[in-house]
Amino acid sequence: MATIIGNNGPTVFQWKKIGDHSRRCFLKSSRPIVRFAFPAIIRASSTATVQTTPDPTLNAEDARTSKKILACPVCYDPLIWNGEPGLTMISTPGSTFQCSTCKKSFVANETFIDLTTASGAKVYGEPMPLSTELFRIPLVSFLYERGWRQSFSAGGFPGPEKEFEMAKDYLKPVLGGNIVDASCGSGLFSRLFAKSGLFSLVVALDFSENMLRQCYEFINQEEGFPKENLILVRADIARLPFVSSSVDAVHAGAAIHCWPSPSAAVAEISRVLRPGGVFVATTFISDTIFVPALVMRIVRQYVRQYSSNNIFLSERELEGLCETCGLEGFTCVRNGTFIMFSATKPK
Repeated sequence: MATIIGNNGPTVFQWKKIGDHSRRCFLKSSRPIVRFAFPAIIRASSTATVQTTPDPTLNAEDARTSKKILACPVCYDPLIWNGEPGLTMISTPGSTFQCSTCKKSFVANETFIDLTTASGAKVYGEPMPLSTELFRIPLVSFLYERGWRQSFSAGGFPGPEKEFEMAKDYLKPVLGGNIVDASCGSGLFSRLFAKSGLFSLVVALDFSENMLRQCYEFINQEEGFPKENLILVRADIARLPFVSSSVDAVHAGAAIHCWPSPSAAVAEISRVLRPGGVFVATTFISDTIFVPALVMRIVRQYVRQYSSNNIFLSERELEGLCETCGLEGFTCVRNGTFIMFSATKPK
């Protein structure tokens, strides 16, 4: 049990430990194969509005603490809100969220809660890499599950259903808790997590409002979809709007290679994971062909300087990234340019 003290008084958080922690590593074909370059996950800008003055309808007596998970992206203190009991797709539209410390307020639109730091800015616009700007196009979000994601199979990705089953094996120690599907795109895995019933709350999180809208459309098209344990959140992967040590699991499917700063993102993931929490992710990997380290550094520098894109990391680099950000027990499964790996926040 932990207590966070804000301007509105103490907020008590009680964490539930689920299961025992165990990891294992599988290594598949290490033979040299040609790397494939595929597009990254979409990012976009915001349409949700933000208030810069305190909302009088929010006060310490009747405010709820968003299931003790959502936090202000500026100061990381818990958000309070004026919505109905329970944090769901049904209860959040139109709700006002307010930081318990700095009093900055956010208004959820019909589709998602915008919890980026620049949410609601009328003049300021966050500059993004070229690849990010490309995926702000609505057509890309429309095509993502209509052929785009399927092309990843050429690089060794086994397909969403198989990847979901593989991820569940890594997530066994935290089943029953909450999970953040980071850089969720059109919500391919967010929807699978929600329908599985294995988690008490699923957060579909992406920087792209167009992807989140597409996720919302897919959900509404599916009869009987369980909306009671899912919310959609727009956020920056390097500035996650969650209370420290409040998240049981973070999943990131085919995303790391398109994050502007993988180290900043994984550091944030480590911050929000509770002790014993699990990070599981997939990405394309660079070490299926032998390339000297010096040559790889030169190539990466060129790519980032002239195209604003990241380049795929190697298995050792991914392991080192997790370790330097405070995660342990790195394990992985590989197939061609595909890798699924997992690491855990120390207890």
